Amino acid sequence: MSTRRYIRTRDLQVGMRMDQSIVDTTGRVLLARGSALDQYLINSLKDRGIAGVYIREGEDDPEEVALPTKQEYKASPQAEKKIQELNKEDRSKVKLNESVKKRVAEGISYLYSNTSANTFADTTKSIADDLMNAITDNDALAFDIGMLKVSDEYTFKHSVDVATIAMVIAKKMNMNDKQVYEIGVAGLLHDIGKSKIPNEILNKPGKLTEEEFAVMKQHPVFSYRIIKDNSDISDAVKIAVLQHHEKTNGRGYPMAVGADKITTYAKVLAIADIYDALVTERPYKSAFSQRDAIEMIMAMTIELDIDIMKSFLGSVILYPVGSNITLSNGDRVRVVENYVENVLRPKVVSLRTGKVYDLANDIKCASIIIP
Repeated sequence: MSTRRYIRTRDLQVGMRMDQSIVDTTGRVLLARGSALDQYLINSLKDRGIAGVYIREGEDDPEEVALPTKQEYKASPQAEKKIQELNKEDRSKVKLNESVKKRVAEGISYLYSNTSANTFADTTKSIADDLMNAITDNDALAFDIGMLKVSDEYTFKHSVDVATIAMVIAKKMNMNDKQVYEIGVAGLLHDIGKSKIPNEILNKPGKLTEEEFAVMKQHPVFSYRIIKDNSDISDAVKIAVLQHHEKTNGRGYPMAVGADKITTYAKVLAIADIYDALVTERPYKSAFSQRDAIEMIMAMTIELDIDIMKSFLGSVILYPVGSNITLSNGDRVRVVENYVENVLRPKVVSLRTGKVYDLANDIKCASIIIP
């Protein structure tokens, strides 16, 4: 049976096998899961400031990853009793009903097709109002990426996802309603400049050439130019849109400024943007699992704001209470409690025996993971 282990980059050795992928900020895979490490790759991880990675030891057991049947996810009487005893509801999540999704999708489509319309700002505000209401109506403190889908069109879906995720993060950071709202507007408009990028570059199924990527990297500037003269959009929103690809180590774009020059709004957008890009399938890449996306973001401490990252992690629910999963030891379990400070390791109960695995706090569970 294989096991997964987190190891500091400085302790990596040649021949170790990666159990996560490393990607750049555009979602392109730099180092694929399963890759065997050589000294060049280890040095590259160090140069990128990645503090640690997950490695896989031993051989994969085919039986370990077999899909469970419905019967295997039926709780025994003793397990059901323990589940009822320990069940702790998740924080309330953002919910978009179908009528709101339809209205938001139509609004986003209009924005990208009518960037110079007199009603551009009003349409943006109308969409932001819908998202703000969805957050405040049930005092949402978390999000589930699967509940946000408003369109099959990537650009439209991505804009709404980023806006919603950024608003939840802002609320987690105790920003006031005006700030939460403005971050939502910035999220909706952050990629509006992609409407000026040629489709053959925007939807290219393969890796972009250096020249094509140089064009793609101009989309924050294009976005800024579209809105910079609109007096109905605040300067804070305009700067956030321009800076959403800047990184705290000064290696972002379009201006390559450091942490002290990047606004808080932009730092929030950066995390929301990267996360949603990772978990969404694109012509040039498959979607990463939410777990993998979280781990990748956690490895970007040199590029992203740490405090905002913590607020983001406290807003994600990967394994909703009541969901059934399989642990690396093969046991089928049900989630009974999530931890804000450790989203990857919830408390679960064995459906067969009623055994409790407190993955975050019980040292005896240290070697057990959720594959």
